[in-house]
Parts: sequence; C-alpha cells; structure tokens
Amino acid sequence: MRSIQWLSIIFTIILIIACFAPWVIIESKNIIVSGNHAVGTAFGKPGYMHILMGVIFLTLILLDKWWSKRIALFVAAFNVAWGIRNFIIISACHGGECPVKQWGIYIMLVSSVSMLIAILFNPSLTREKSSADL
Repeated sequence: MRSIQWLSIIFTIILIIACFAPWVIIESKNIIVSGNHAVGTAFGKPGYMHILMGVIFLTLILLDKWWSKRIALFVAAFNVAWGIRNFIIISACHGGECPVKQWGIYIMLVSSVSMLIAILFNPSLTREKSSADL
C-alpha cells in the first residue's frame, strides 16, 4: 500500500473522530452541538453522513482497483460539499445570536478537504485499466 493511501485512511479516521467532537456552542440555550448530537436544534445529525461517506471512501480505497479510486474521488468531493454545507449552516448566526465555533468543525472541514487532495494525488487514479484489473 502506498503512503498516499495511508494518508487517505488517516484523514478519514480524523474526520470520523471530528464528528463526535464539539462543533459549536449556542450559549443562550446552553447547547453543545456536535456532528452526532444536536439536541435542541433543527440541525439533525449531519455527522452520520460524514461517517457513511468515510466508510464508503475507506472501502473504495482498500479495494485498490482503478474504478474504485474514481468512485472514491466522487465520494470525497461529495464529502467536501457536505462539509462546507455543514460549516455554513451550523456556524451561521440565527436570530441575532452567533454560535461559538469549536475545534471540531474546523477539523471536520480540513480533514474532508485533505481526503479529496489525497485521492487526487493518488497515481493509480489516472492509470489506464488493463486486462489484469478486469
């Protein structure tokens, strides 16, 4: 396994850990929002989508086929889009009150982008398929 694949795995594990970390604190309601715990808000549980995309991404990376790398590229791009959406919606000001951003939301966003960058630099992504891969 190449070192770039190990980096992809490490970034995915960091993303999953960041889903359990605090993302924002809403001080007026005394609520700590994480990716999997947003009781008292209408945010839902956006961390579950990150975890699902991370597991799919890991599975595709470990398959080590040319087609799985290309699908992993799509999954990573979708994960970045989902991360940007979460960053904008969850940390936005509502009703004149701005939540206090915590380290988890930044780690979530950085690890999502890092997953995409790691899969883009994977040399087997551009390799043509051969008869051994079929």
